[in-house]
Amino acid sequence: MRPQLLIGDVFANAARAVPTRTAVVHGTRSMDFATVESSANRLGRRLAELGVGRGHRVVSWCDTTIDAVPLFAALAKLGVTLIPLSGLLGPAELRNLIALASPDLVVADEAHRSSAGDLGTPAAGLEELLAESASSSAEPLPGPAPSGGDPHIVFFTSGSTGTPKGVVLSHETNYLRSHPGALVEPRGAMVCPYPLFHMGAWTIALQQWQARDAVVLVPPDASAICEAVAKWDARRLNCIPAVWRRILHELDGAGARHPLAGLRFADTGTSATPPELLDAIAALVPGACLRVFYGSTEAGTVSCLEQRDMARKPGSCGVSAPGVEVDIGHDGEVLVRSTTLFDGYLDDEVASAAALADGWFHTGDLGEIDDEGYLRIVGRTGELIRTGGESVSPSEVEAVLRRHPLVADVAVVGVPDSTWGEVVCAVIVPVGPAAPTVDEIRDHCRSQLAGFKHPRRLEMVDAIPRTPATGQVQRRLLVERLAAG
Repeated sequence: MRPQLLIGDVFANAARAVPTRTAVVHGTRSMDFATVESSANRLGRRLAELGVGRGHRVVSWCDTTIDAVPLFAALAKLGVTLIPLSGLLGPAELRNLIALASPDLVVADEAHRSSAGDLGTPAAGLEELLAESASSSAEPLPGPAPSGGDPHIVFFTSGSTGTPKGVVLSHETNYLRSHPGALVEPRGAMVCPYPLFHMGAWTIALQQWQARDAVVLVPPDASAICEAVAKWDARRLNCIPAVWRRILHELDGAGARHPLAGLRFADTGTSATPPELLDAIAALVPGACLRVFYGSTEAGTVSCLEQRDMARKPGSCGVSAPGVEVDIGHDGEVLVRSTTLFDGYLDDEVASAAALADGWFHTGDLGEIDDEGYLRIVGRTGELIRTGGESVSPSEVEAVLRRHPLVADVAVVGVPDSTWGEVVCAVIVPVGPAAPTVDEIRDHCRSQLAGFKHPRRLEMVDAIPRTPATGQVQRRLLVERLAAG
């Protein structure tokens, strides 16, 4: 019988092969693979004593902490589904997600332990559990072992466009998403600025651990990222565009000898990445391979634009990843089929059936595929602005407005209008005190967009509301704020 693809085995295998090699770093603390494996086995025994076992669900309510790694490994070994929630959530926000998650236990770090006891669900402190398990055996946990198809982890969507949904990923899916290939080659450390309630953080970490190398957890702060890359001689860095902009500002004028000079892979994605930003990153790290990824929590990596194609395919997110099929539906929606799709939405058969109709994942993104197979995202199905009988993609207008010299950041939304149904509204963060006017914005659009796509309303703000982890515009929140005056 062929062995199952299990996340717990990633740690056991690495601990056997490279026990003293660093696995994870956060701040001044680090753990090697042997320590992660032994701590996970001890913690797993303590959780089993509390009645936690295969088929159960555990919510972790923590800030980014290295102690989350033994918990992650222990739950995987037990066959328990981990549901990581943001440490930034308050108790009221958390209760809504707890109701959706229906966990058997909430594990909270020290900062959230006292509030966790008021959630109406059994709760335990992460640090307490680790201390209590210190005297337990570090031998591999006894059965029953999970199967590859068992749910491994659930990530909740941001909820910026409606009720949050829990994206269920099995052991097999996460194993395949993070597998390095047939050969484990020298990889080098990777700095990860994503929070541990986000799929990107755990996928990056699993990629490193499957390749038996280190992941360095840092906040999305330019100084902290640069310091970590230099200290750990990191070879890989993946940041959303907004964080890359912070890094470029931090290193402005640093010359050729700067903390990121040793990078060999510089990756970005999750939101629109303007060509001028890619040019700036390439100039900063000329020795690195620059890539733009497109994907989602539900689909994993869908496509990748490599550096050699960036100049001739501006705005594209590349060709489909190995093992992934991409198609465009009759309504322009991007459809994805692969072996690493999610297993459905947690306890929501209706939403799962709609998203996975006919074996294809319906992404909710609007896209185009050119005659060479390169994918371009032009908007979201639920974000289309209907104005005067025409459809407008906000991201298409945003891409044009970003090139205006007085625009530092921008989001485009539709606001209700008695004449047009909706009008295109540009919400702008100006570069300085000299903000553009509506007429100036429309003049800027004149040669680049059809007239019905030009903004008819303009609002100035100090900052565009975005999701914390991926920097995606919270359009519904913007519309609500505009309606409230």
